Amino acid sequence: MIKLYYFAGLREVTGKAEEMADLAGQTVGDLYNWITDQYPAVPISSVRIALNEEYALSTDVVQDGDVVAFIPPVSGG
Repeated sequence: MIKLYYFAGLREVTGKAEEMADLAGQTVGDLYNWITDQYPAVPISSVRIALNEEYALSTDVVQDGDVVAFIPPVSGG
């Protein structure tokens, strides 16, 4: 199992701040597909994924116990 965190507007889209999922062994690229299947309203083209507090590449593999954060674009002034 891995822990998933949703930040900012993604919390509103998913209806939760975090959840556990059985996605160990999947690539980060697979996570993009998974989240669009689970939550079709997620603006996936602008979402970044961090794996264990570091931005991840689409080829990185998620291991059991990892923490994944879905991070939307940040804006401000």
